[in-house]
Amino acid sequence: MAASDRSKHGEDSILEPLCFPDPPAGCSSAASLERPSSDLLVCLFCSESVPLLLKDTLLRHLVLDHKLVIADVQLIADLSKYLQYWKGRFLEQPLTEFCSVIKTNSTGPLEKQEDYFLLCDILPEDRILRERLQKQRLEEVLEQQQKERDDSSFHHLCMFCSEEFTGNRLSSLLNHMAREHSFSIGLPDNIVYCDEFLDTLQNKLDSLQCLYCEKTFRDKTTLKDHMRKKTHRRINANNHDYDRFYVINYLELGKTWEEVQSEDDRDLLDDGDENDWSDWRAHPVSVVCLFCDHESETMDQIYTHMKDTHRFDLHLLKTEHNLSFYQQVKLVNFIRRQIHQSRCYGCQEKFGSRADMLHHIVSKGHVMNLPEMSTWDQPQYYFPTYENDALLCALSDTDGDESDEMSHSEDVPVIAEDISNLQALKQSSILNQLLKN
Repeated sequence: MAASDRSKHGEDSILEPLCFPDPPAGCSSAASLERPSSDLLVCLFCSESVPLLLKDTLLRHLVLDHKLVIADVQLIADLSKYLQYWKGRFLEQPLTEFCSVIKTNSTGPLEKQEDYFLLCDILPEDRILRERLQKQRLEEVLEQQQKERDDSSFHHLCMFCSEEFTGNRLSSLLNHMAREHSFSIGLPDNIVYCDEFLDTLQNKLDSLQCLYCEKTFRDKTTLKDHMRKKTHRRINANNHDYDRFYVINYLELGKTWEEVQSEDDRDLLDDGDENDWSDWRAHPVSVVCLFCDHESETMDQIYTHMKDTHRFDLHLLKTEHNLSFYQQVKLVNFIRRQIHQSRCYGCQEKFGSRADMLHHIVSKGHVMNLPEMSTWDQPQYYFPTYENDALLCALSDTDGDESDEMSHSEDVPVIAEDISNLQALKQSSILNQLLKN
């Protein structure tokens, strides 16, 4: 999670709201792992050829002119070598020896039926070829990464302050941008083709384009203010053009880094035979009474203890005062603090010891007497008096009985607003009063 925008005065607020990262893209984009190349893609049946960047043109040619469909093209690590291999194999044996035949319009007239051929990794030979190309690509990437680690001639300027960085690899530059400019693109050891990556980012900034939302602005000052205020000093995770700069995207055929990490977690969970957790016992969570040192392992037990021993009924207070969850949190923290200071929370009288204060609360009948809500319903009581107060973790804004909750909600009348006179409604709206305040 990331902190929200800074306040208008440029200072962080005390409690900054958090926002969720953008959801990952729903589909794999392994095709983006292909580096821009001048390699030609050759047709499997004729002399047609196109540059790698125009691969869609060749794939369309294969379908329309030769009735051949290649499955999961985006998962092929090196399409040029893949096509060259099958071009040679199709010269040796008929197409039907390798491809599945798909008959279109099979229920129609014979003259309108057509045969299409599907080349996919169901064929063992095709699957082995794809895996071999994937392995070769991974070896190339790891070799390139090692070269960059050993290269001491690295030279690049910071994208935000133009400070110069030289020496081995780019760790000093990345650490500088993360520390000084709150911009991070990951650990150096996770990145490959680093010069090209940094140049790509620099070109975007030179084009006045935000690195995260990718909007274009009229000048550098506006772009800089936008990225700072919107906390957009990070790259767009949904832009799969960046995938080829991260080694983890090359680890397994057709899987993104999210899928690889998820699979690792499943492997750990499936190792039940090797890791037997049957003898593991969790430490019970102890909930401490508001008034004494008594501890219980469940909320029901501590509620019963406080009600029977101290005549304090938190459930009843919650119902009588219609307390929300956050108001319950503030009330518990308020009572904790008052008792810690040997002060009666009902009348605010101060005592020399906790024992005297507790005797006063019981003898004067102040156990269930709360002061004015404004006394304890304050932001400072969002913060727990005791850091490990388990009582706060079990508070609820429901009574625990869904049927009762439903029956209560059914008793609440719903009155439709009269919108026959919109002008009068606008003038009498409570929003006008809020705006004035």
